[in-house]
Amino acid sequence: MELSAVIEALRYFDGSNEPIEIRSDSTYVVNCFRDNWWVGWQKRGWKNSQRQPVANRDLWEPLIEKVTQRGDVTFTWVKAHNGELMNELVDSLAVAASLGFA
Repeated sequence: MELSAVIEALRYFDGSNEPIEIRSDSTYVVNCFRDNWWVGWQKRGWKNSQRQPVANRDLWEPLIEKVTQRGDVTFTWVKAHNGELMNELVDSLAVAASLGFA
């Protein structure tokens, strides 16, 4: 779901000239861009460092394309359930959606 959320956020801000900061408690998402994991994945033919197929490639490919096309997206990791207002809000929305309330 984290990947889908980032993709949707970038779609929402398509056409915006303002830089975008993605704040996420997902190390998977943040580290991919902060540590350039995606570059290695592409070089290895979409294999991870253990030579296994990259999970969620169908989501990673369009996300990487959007991020690299924009060139002004940064990723910041935030600790989950630690009082970060927006992180707590989106977590509660995700829980509500999973229970059919949203």
